[in-house]
Amino acid sequence: MAYNEKLANRIREALQDLPKIEEKEMMGGLTFMVNDKMCVGIIKDEMMCRIHPDSHETAVEQTGCRTMDFTKRPMKGYVMVDDTGMRTKKEFDYWIILALEFNKQAKSSKKRKK
Repeated sequence: MAYNEKLANRIREALQDLPKIEEKEMMGGLTFMVNDKMCVGIIKDEMMCRIHPDSHETAVEQTGCRTMDFTKRPMKGYVMVDDTGMRTKKEFDYWIILALEFNKQAKSSKKRKK
């Protein structure tokens, strides 16, 4: 998988003190599951954040942020942040906190048993 390992390490450090963190390779990148729910990920050099859909329009106005359209279909509540939107620790932490806050209320998308 081709994803930014330096960014992966920044995310690992930000999440290290939380319980129930799992890393999964998916979508051609790396996803960090928090409490069995997709929270933050990396696709190539961008960070993917799962945020509250009500915060989406405000988020995409931030520098370096755009709507996730991985499947060529825009997904409200999922944003991609490039390097220009997370250069400083404060900027990076903003995205991590936004994703973690929504994670508390997000529904788990566990696979159904067949």
